[in-house]
Amino acid sequence: MGNGIISLLFVVLLLLFCSSGAEVDTVDVHAARQLIQSGHRYLDVRTEEEFKKGHVHNSLNIPYMFNTPRGRVKNPKFIEQVSSACDKEEKLIVGCQSGVRSLYATTDLLNAEFKHVSNMGGGYLAWVENGFAINKPQDEL
Repeated sequence: MGNGIISLLFVVLLLLFCSSGAEVDTVDVHAARQLIQSGHRYLDVRTEEEFKKGHVHNSLNIPYMFNTPRGRVKNPKFIEQVSSACDKEEKLIVGCQSGVRSLYATTDLLNAEFKHVSNMGGGYLAWVENGFAINKPQDEL
């Protein structure tokens, strides 16, 4: 009976994991840069603190997660906030610090019926490593 419960649990988890239906398109920073230059909007899903330390030019910051005393928690209004700032037909490149949060954020946006959303693999760290232009606070220039 124990194996049956474990098997059932595995199937349920597999269905939950695979049921999103969203297939995320991940582009590298070079492709992301070209897309941004051609009119795609950059959605930075890092925390406000991370964003203030430096960010891609003309980016929109809507945190996917917040820092709390208990660690990071998902922004419960993320989709609502993006929906109020962006049209569901708008072409978006979603980035974070390293590419993990943006993958989850991109999946959520696709599930919320945003049509043209891509994840930027490698995130802001890869953007900076490639020497691409950023905005930094004046005291760090």
